[in-house]
Amino acid sequence: MTETRSTCPYCGVGCGVIIESDGSQITGVRGDPDHPANFGRLCTKGSTLHLTASAPVTMATRLLQPMQRLARGTAAQPMAWDAAVALAAARIADTVRTHGPDSVGIYLSGQMLTEDYYVFNKLGKGLLGTNNVDTNSRLCMSSAVAGYKRTLGADAPPCSYEDLAHADTVFITGSNAAWAHPILFRRLEDAKRAKPDQRWIVVDVRRTETADCADLFLQIQPGTDVALVHGMLHVMLWEGLTDARYIAAHTSGFEALRDAVRAWTPKEAARVCGIREEDLIQAARWFAQNDRAGGATLSLYCQGLNQSSAGTDKNAALINLHLATGQIGKAGAGPFSLTGQPNAMGGREVGGLANLLSAHRDLANPAHRAEVAALWGVADVPATPGKSAVEMFQAAADGAIKALWIVCTNPAQSLPDQAMVRRALERCEFVIVQEAFSTTATAAYADLLLPASTWGEKTGSVTNSERRISLVRPAVPAPGESRADWQIGVDIARRIEALLPERLNGQSTLFPYADAESVWLEHRESTRGRDLDITGLSWPMLDAAGPQQWPLPEGQAQGKARLYEDGIFPTADGRAQFSAMTYRAVAEPRDARYPFALTTGRLRDQWHGMSRTGTLGRLFGHIAEPVVELHPTDIARRGFKDGELVEVRSRRGSIVLAVQASTTVAPTQASIPMHWGEEVLGGVDAQGEPRLGINGLTIPAFCPSSKQPELKHSAVRIEPAALPWRMLGLAWLPQAQVLAVREQLKPLMAEFGYALALPFGREPHGAGLAGILWRAAAAAPVAEELVQRVEALLGLAGTDTLRYHDRNRGQYRAVHLERDGETQTLRGVLLAGDTRAEAWIKTLLQDELPAQAYGRALLAGTATPPVAVAERGKQICTCFNVSEPQIVQVLGRCSGNADARMAQLQGELKCGTNCGSCIPAVRALVKASIAAA
Repeated sequence: MTETRSTCPYCGVGCGVIIESDGSQITGVRGDPDHPANFGRLCTKGSTLHLTASAPVTMATRLLQPMQRLARGTAAQPMAWDAAVALAAARIADTVRTHGPDSVGIYLSGQMLTEDYYVFNKLGKGLLGTNNVDTNSRLCMSSAVAGYKRTLGADAPPCSYEDLAHADTVFITGSNAAWAHPILFRRLEDAKRAKPDQRWIVVDVRRTETADCADLFLQIQPGTDVALVHGMLHVMLWEGLTDARYIAAHTSGFEALRDAVRAWTPKEAARVCGIREEDLIQAARWFAQNDRAGGATLSLYCQGLNQSSAGTDKNAALINLHLATGQIGKAGAGPFSLTGQPNAMGGREVGGLANLLSAHRDLANPAHRAEVAALWGVADVPATPGKSAVEMFQAAADGAIKALWIVCTNPAQSLPDQAMVRRALERCEFVIVQEAFSTTATAAYADLLLPASTWGEKTGSVTNSERRISLVRPAVPAPGESRADWQIGVDIARRIEALLPERLNGQSTLFPYADAESVWLEHRESTRGRDLDITGLSWPMLDAAGPQQWPLPEGQAQGKARLYEDGIFPTADGRAQFSAMTYRAVAEPRDARYPFALTTGRLRDQWHGMSRTGTLGRLFGHIAEPVVELHPTDIARRGFKDGELVEVRSRRGSIVLAVQASTTVAPTQASIPMHWGEEVLGGVDAQGEPRLGINGLTIPAFCPSSKQPELKHSAVRIEPAALPWRMLGLAWLPQAQVLAVREQLKPLMAEFGYALALPFGREPHGAGLAGILWRAAAAAPVAEELVQRVEALLGLAGTDTLRYHDRNRGQYRAVHLERDGETQTLRGVLLAGDTRAEAWIKTLLQDELPAQAYGRALLAGTATPPVAVAERGKQICTCFNVSEPQIVQVLGRCSGNADARMAQLQGELKCGTNCGSCIPAVRALVKASIAAA
């Protein structure tokens, strides 16, 4: 076995991992105890990385060779790499010659490495002469970028993870860190234990697990963040809680802000936000540390602030509070934006957004453009602003962009207004998709598919939320013919150079790179003298001393952990700038036709579009299927029943989901996780239009400053789905077959009004099996032939399957029992037409309970089983597969305070002792057990 130190490819916490491998196979992963981001901890997603990188299971989802689609809607055919590179170069160069450079768009990803990002940024802005180079970081971090620049002068988060331990008050807003950044949340829990008087204020539209841990929770109305912060500042001014000395010495523009918040009395702000006035006042006092001289306040924030048509204003308003109270540039204080993706920060560093250039240079600045042109050796960098993510796809839908090169991202799942995105992909004359996974929704629209290597297979660097650069190292060779993203970019760029020699400015090539490190060295030189100067850093230093923070200029031994300690900011006058903004409501408010406010969020165990995590049944244990959560009063008022299928429709499209009552959402609000795309959730509406997942509902409106879309809010109506005919299929299949079967089920989704195909199970399974779940609904019974196709895919077509068919009533049932001596175990089941038996039959199969006592009742379709079934209940701990009833049962025997009960519980069941992602949920059950006692 070989061990390789690398970095996790999921969120922006940037955890270090140690990869265990045997030859070409990754066999294990554990947290790196020496990495300063996580000190050995990993969340559920990170701790299962080896299972989502294992052949042959996930090879069913990998793109392993270049593929060309000769006509839209047909199957792609294999082709040689040389032919693929020549085709890509010729089509792009021809598009530039015929329609101009701005007829090409390059769409990148925060999951790319810094070296990949740098090459593509240079390819677009330097070689092709277009600034149409943007990234899916536009969807998650661009408002944070714009907010930092507007107020502090540069896109540089001023804090470090160590500030969590020094903070006296932690202000968490628009972030469910307990699920989205679990390891950072573990560090925050550690800080609270070590410092019991540390206070947490959580602001969110939903009562999340993070909110449940708060000392003060403010459940505001969607989009009212600026009103809240203005109200808090009003209180601080009224009560003399601002830091007049700091304001005078280190800031400008305070008078305009003071005037802007004058009308935002706590009463008015509380009314707009939908919270209690006294809670707003308490939040203001705690933030300003009115009762703690010298206290420190740290803000943690993420997509709840960023994904908004007023995202930059929300970020800047929060930073105003820090500047007004002097809560910046000292231990435990400052505005700390939590990065969504593993290298969104690295992409920002190399200028991987349509309005940026290398090393935090601004595209609009002629001097900055000249500096980059000189570095690259080109005549110029174009001055015309590039198109941001939504604008780029709108331009393709309008016919202005003729060629799209999409790298390491899935816009046919992640961008808002999916109907527009599909028009763009269909109308665009040439679409390149460079991907590791063949199963993404975007891959289906590609004229040319280029296979890229992925985690565990490539070399480079990433930067996490605290400006810390880590190396990513390969543990195994890239499978098939896949190549590193930077190498693919270089190969095609060199071919384009031969076709567009005028862009070379007399050079032989703009891409003289032999390896990823040589790309990084050029990037390093671009930072000289800039705010993110890393000229003192090298890959050997990263190897020897471990991950480092920037800035780290030449001559320095280590990076700077905390910025602005001297009160000097990277602005023209060295002062931070207050931003006076007017409160703006959400872009699409609720109305009589669309009376619900839909918000999107993340699941604990899933990542983005689930192209990686969605291959693993274990990661569906916590949240097994997509649902729309509504407040119980809305459920009752609408006459819905828990689990009933409802249609959620916006002005752009619709999806069908099961409804679930939840007190985590406020009345008139609805919540759906952002992960559920066309890859797993489908069907067609009554007009035959496809249902395109959650982002078929969301709006393309974006912040005018950051261009970040308002993915967090849209207006919807929710009505019963007129789909009375139901189908449920469940089967244990050989692990190597499950993902292939899921892909074969996908085309069948278009035959139903609602359809869902997901893995389930607990890998590694003792019998080498994994689970597949199929669920569908229609307005009337479907053709028997379609039912038989599903049966066959679920392994129910053999003679060892028992069947019941009532063709007149459209009812079909099939079960496959496996016998081991006197014990029979259910291995597959299909219920169609009448699915009342789902609750107990599903439990029998998924929990692999003995089934011999149920006999012909398995085919009878009755809602009540002849023998009671002991359901395992909701999974709480993914690592040890511990359910809620198990925890409750053990807690019934526990005594003492919360810590004592927690210790007893973990000693017996181990829940929360591995990755810790389940700890907030376990603590809530411990708290409930004490209350019950």
